[in-house]
Parts: sequence; C-alpha cells; structure tokens
Amino acid sequence: MLFAALLGFVLGTALQLQQAALFPWQAYASIVLVALVAYAFVATKSIAYGWRMGLAVVALGLCGFGLTGLRATAYLGEALDPALEGRDVRITGVVSNLPQRNESGLRFRLEVEAAVLDGQAVRVPPLMDVGWYGGAFSAGPAVVGDATPVTALNRLPADVQAGERWDMTVRLKAPHGSRNPHGFDYELWLWEQGVQATGYVRATARDPVPVLLGQTWRHPIVLARQAVRSNIYQQVQMRQFAGMIAALVVGDQAAIDRVDWDVFRATGVAHLVSISGLHITMFAWGTALLVGWLWRRSGRLCIALPAPSAALIGGVLLATAYAVFSGWGVPAQRTCLMLATVALLRLSNARWPWPHVWMLACAVVVAVDPWALLQAGFWLSFVAVGVLFATDSGATHAYSTGARGLKGSVLSGPQSSVGPPQGRFAPLGGSAIRVAKSVGAAFHEQWVITVALTPLTLLLFGQVSVVGLAANALAIPWITLVVTPLAMLGVLVPALWDAAAGAIGWLYAYLQWLASWSWAVIAVAVPPVWAGAAGVLGGVVLVMPWQWSMRLLGVPLLLPVLLWRAPLPAAGQFELLAADIGQGNAVLVRTANHALLYDAGPRFSLESDAGHRVLVPLLQALHTRLDTLILSHRDMDHVGGAPAVLTMQPQAQLLSSIETDNPLQSLRPAQRCVAGQHWDWDGVQFDILHPQADDYGAAAKPNAMSCVLRISNGAQTALLVGDIEQPQEARLVATPAHNLKSDVLLVPHHGSKTSSSAEFLDAVAPRTAIVQSGYRNRFGHPASVVTQRLAERQIQVVDSPHCGAYTWQSWRPQNGACTRLQALRYWHHRVP
Repeated sequence: MLFAALLGFVLGTALQLQQAALFPWQAYASIVLVALVAYAFVATKSIAYGWRMGLAVVALGLCGFGLTGLRATAYLGEALDPALEGRDVRITGVVSNLPQRNESGLRFRLEVEAAVLDGQAVRVPPLMDVGWYGGAFSAGPAVVGDATPVTALNRLPADVQAGERWDMTVRLKAPHGSRNPHGFDYELWLWEQGVQATGYVRATARDPVPVLLGQTWRHPIVLARQAVRSNIYQQVQMRQFAGMIAALVVGDQAAIDRVDWDVFRATGVAHLVSISGLHITMFAWGTALLVGWLWRRSGRLCIALPAPSAALIGGVLLATAYAVFSGWGVPAQRTCLMLATVALLRLSNARWPWPHVWMLACAVVVAVDPWALLQAGFWLSFVAVGVLFATDSGATHAYSTGARGLKGSVLSGPQSSVGPPQGRFAPLGGSAIRVAKSVGAAFHEQWVITVALTPLTLLLFGQVSVVGLAANALAIPWITLVVTPLAMLGVLVPALWDAAAGAIGWLYAYLQWLASWSWAVIAVAVPPVWAGAAGVLGGVVLVMPWQWSMRLLGVPLLLPVLLWRAPLPAAGQFELLAADIGQGNAVLVRTANHALLYDAGPRFSLESDAGHRVLVPLLQALHTRLDTLILSHRDMDHVGGAPAVLTMQPQAQLLSSIETDNPLQSLRPAQRCVAGQHWDWDGVQFDILHPQADDYGAAAKPNAMSCVLRISNGAQTALLVGDIEQPQEARLVATPAHNLKSDVLLVPHHGSKTSSSAEFLDAVAPRTAIVQSGYRNRFGHPASVVTQRLAERQIQVVDSPHCGAYTWQSWRPQNGACTRLQALRYWHHRVP
C-alpha cells in the first residue's frame, strides 16, 4: 500500500503541472480537505484492504494536486504588475547570487527591499534578475509609433559583490523566454528559481546615478564563493581550466566556455564538470568513511553513538554543507533530500524493500519541489538509481551500514553513475584482486546505466554519446578522486589549483580526442512520449539480471525510439517554421527531401547566440539536414547564430549577400544571392528576387542588400524578405517579372516603420504576416504604423512574443500553429 500511495502522490502532483491556468486557491484548499477526509477512512481500517489501497492512492493524489496548486497560486500572486512593464522603477535591493560578467556587462539576482515609481511606493516581486549593460540605450521613453529614439551611453560599475545593497533605476519586464518545439523552457526555469521579474539598470547621463549603499553581509556564503572564484582566476593562468575549477568548487557553470560544454556533451561527461548528484554523493561517501574512521578512535564517542550512525549523519551533513557552498543548485538540493531520506530510514532502523525506499525518496523530492518532475535531470536520476537497485541483488541490504546507506543518492545528467557502495572499492587498501574486482564492478554499473539511460536520453535530448562509456570510465574516477579533491583543497592551499588545472588538461585532451570522432554522437529525431517510454522499458529489460532469452525481449521495445522519423511534407508541399529567436530572423523551410534555413538569428554575447540556444537544438530535435543556409545580409540579428549552424551542418551550401571579407567567409565560402537564381526541390520552386548583380558594386546599406526569397508550389506561396526597406520594396513592385502575391509574408525589417509600404503590402496581399521580433524590444518593432497598415488590409499578424515559434504548412494554410499556445502552462507568460 505504501508504494501505491506514494506513487499516487507523485501522479497527482504531475497532473496539476498539466494545468494551463490555475483554479482559485479556495478550490485547491477544498481538494486538500477532501484528501484528508478520504485518508481518514484509510486510517480507520474499517474497509477491505483493496478498497483502502485504492482510497489511499486517490487521497494522496488529491493531496499532491491540491498542495501544488496552493503553492502555485500563492507564488503567482507575487507576479509583476503588467502596468509596471517598461517603466523605470527605483529599486533598493541586495545582490543575492554570484554576479556574472561578460563583454557587454553583468547580470545578478536582486532581493528587493523597496520600489518607488514617481515618488510612490509600488509592489514588485521579491526576487528579480537584473542586467547592467554598457553601450547605447534609449535615454527617453520606450519608442512608440514613429517617435525617434534618443540614445545615451550607459555607465557600468567597476564590480558588484554579493550581499551589497544598491539603490538603482531598473526598467522592468515580466519573465519572457523563447518558445520553440523541443526547446528550453526559460520561463519554467525562472519559476523554479523564484524569479518573477527581469530588467536592466538605467545608468545613462539622464538617469539618476546608481548608489552603492554598503555591504550587508546577508549572503556571506555567496560572498565567500565569489572571493574563491576570484582567487581561482588569479592563481590559474589558463582561463579555460580556471573556469572548470570554479564550476567544481563554487558551482559557477557559467565559467565554462561554450566550446568546452560542446566537448563535454559529445562525450557524455557534462554531469562531471558541474555540481551534480555524483559530486554530492561521492563527497558524502568519502566524508562518511572519514567520520566513521575518526569516530572509532574514541570509545566514549562510540558508546554515545554507534560509529555507523555517526558516519551516516556526518556524511549527510558535510555533503549538505558542500552543496550549500557550491551554490545549492536544484540537482544538489535533490541529492541532499534523497540522502537525508535514506539516512533517516537507516537511523530509524527501518528495513524497507528498495522499491519503497526509491519511491519515498522520489515523493520527498516532489513534495519539496513539484516542478522537478519537468526537469530532465530528475528523470535521469531516478531511472538510474532504480535500475541500479533492480539489477543489484544486494540492493535490499543497501542500508545495513552507514557508508553503504548513502547508495540511495543519485546524479543529475545523462551517462551518470552513482557513488560506489562500501566493499566494491578499496579506498583504505586491499589486494590487487579486490581492486580489480572493484574496478570491474564499477565498469559494470556504468555499462548498466549507459544502456538503460540511452533511450531516455534520446527522448529528452534527441542524441546520445557513443563514446560516453569510454569517456566516463576514465573521467568519473579521475575527476572524482583527483581533480575535485585538488580543486577543493585549493581553497586552503591555492597552489593545488595549478595541479588541478594540470589534471584537467590531461583529461580534456582525451575527451577532445573522443569528441573528434565523426561517430562520437548519435542523433535521432526526438520521439513522441509513447515511443520514448517503450524505449526506456526496453533498455531496463536489457540490463535486468535475467536470462538472455528474456533480456532480448527489450530489443523490439527499443525500435520505436531508434527508428522514429519526424513527419515531413509530401512531395509538392513545403513547411515554414519561424523560430522564436527574439529580435532577428530565422525561418526553417522543409520539403519532402530538402531543407533550407533563411537567416540564423542574433548573437546575444560572445558565449551566447541563437544558433547554439535555439537553431542547433531545433535541427537536432527534428533530425534535419540542411541543404542551404541563406543569410539575407550581414546584420548581427540575422547572422549571429550562423557559426554554430555551419559547424553543425558542414554539408550546407551558404548563399548570402555578405561581403567577401566577412569573417563568416572563413567558415564557409558564400555564393552571392542574385536575382534570377532558381531551383526546384521536390516540386517546390525557389526564386531569388533581390538583390540585382549590379547592386554589389554600389555603396548600399546592408538592409538594402537583403536576399529576397520566393517559395511556391503553384498553389501556395511564401515571401521571405529580410530587412529590405521601402526603396527596395518599390523596386520589387515595379518589376513586372516578379509575381509578389503570396499567402505568407515575413514582414520586412521586423515591422520597422521604414518598411512595409502600402504599395508593397497591396502587391503581396498576404493572408498571414509573420513578425519576428523580441518581446518589448528597444526598437519598438513592430511600429504602430505598420500594424495599422496590416490591420486595414485584414492581414493576420503572427508575432514571436505572442506566438513563439510559428509553423505554417502549405497543405493546410489556414491552420498555422503557435508553439506558445500549444502545451500552455500556468507559469508561461501571457503577453498583453
């Protein structure tokens, strides 16, 4: 009954997470009350066992549903007032996390103490993410209609420390992230972090000066982490390895360069270079052994408390302290909760079967953090531990000793492994045979995890590392037993950080070698949930300790996830997917056997662009191989993500109007787009309408050189025009050979007032106009004059902030789909 009841609680919580909108809080309170009444009948034991078990499942399910709903309604009640969006509010608050600096400025989290607007106190969320950027910003009100923006230089601080109290002017915005198929849910991530507003510091000459009010010492641990991070960078000359050490010691994952993350993901060791469940587990296991050894040196202490119990308590407490110092991230919190749950069972002398312990730990994590059910790491963690328990004949005795009791903890991340239970490793010595056996056992556990988690990894990420087993076989012991101890001891003896950097260098060379193999990663289209669930079941069956005749029954279950192919248009049809990439253009065009990407979105910083954030994951999820990448012109909001896309798609032809000395030419020589170019893919016609060949010899603005692409199957037509402005529009309209009439138009220049003339819109006469622009962007796109022209012609406008990624298909042109409106949940931002 206990297992079923706990499962009911988890399922009830999961059901609440599917709600698009919340009920009133009174409804959730009533549901909890009904759950308590139902459970009272279970406790009376006055009904048959079967009915009691069913009633217990329903009662705890209702309890999970109601309690999660109550928490969500209370949290949503603190959301940012929409009337404050775009307003400059004077905020007094304390920096509460590690500030992150890049080439454009810095970001930090602010605990709000007071907020004032126009001399009046206003209510804002208690926690917000704030950016402080340099460069030119609008110095007046936000651009409205045809107003000409006034810009001024924003001032940057020398540094910002955790715990400092600042008084500053912040332009506020509700949390809003891109919404793309199979993409990262930024709004859910902020929800889990407790952040309900974002903004940037206004520090131009026309704004009040930000004032540092002093150091509060309210966040001493974070301040200490910041000091340790600074010391690491001062001690270790090579920034690449310094960033990895900072990630291991203080949990600063942003310190790792993007290119290094690519290597770690390709080799399946990303979980090892961040504070994951593995590090917390190993720290707990090691400190438990040490505490137990020291405790046994004192007879008085052993009389007061048995050494195994002291070892267990010490391991959990010290591991929790390590997790707190390393940033108390969600994976670390989850691991500490599981460690504490297992420890309490052990200390209470409970002897539960492993399924009950596993489900109890799961329920505890879900009770504390219901939204963990939506995180990939949660599922990877619990499936990994469940598989290890199920395939280990001694799992049911995993709580018989203190150190061994820590086996109930888990990792977060693909290709993970758990800490070794006592007896399998010989940390205090042992014969060569024992060492060989322990190494063999560890390799077997890693093999079991790899096979079992591969289908789940494909379901969650659409790719899996083929070399992950070989990479983890060396990386797990090397990072766990060599790099991490050196990195941690470096806090006391900084010279050890140099030794840690050297150890990382040797390992990184090995990982680079593995990642360079052309077959290092297998990518498939992200399968539907049913196929992924079948694959996970098949992977579990394959690693169970059964006869091979039984294990092989798992192979057919793997086939749906391995052979799944994303649906493609039929011959003679085409599909447009306008990705949600903020302020910029990126449209994926697919036919039956070919694919084209029109523009690659913006670059956000040196370490972040639309290619890595959105387009590469999207192409991987759809398992799409590009034939052509068209970059309409050189502006960064159109080519910022191109390097990432070109690296991922080495076979793609580059067609563009970029200049011959553009840095992108070194990645892939570009063929010029010239009016008159034509090709046919699967019965779909592609035509370049602009620019003319003579335009390349003239001194023209980049916008004027935008490649204009017309796509048609004879029945339906789409027109993608980049950033052309009214002179280029007039030229297209005046060319008789150009049949501009289209069903879908990518609105020129994101809806700028310098484009979308009345004559051009009349010539195109689209039914649907796509506006790819950022939410509350500083340019004011789309301009009111443009939206008015579109409304006058009864043209349906689809914009990124309201729609997210937009999918249009030629065989059902009236049924375009907005990703933001699909699978809508209550934490998602509703754009006014």
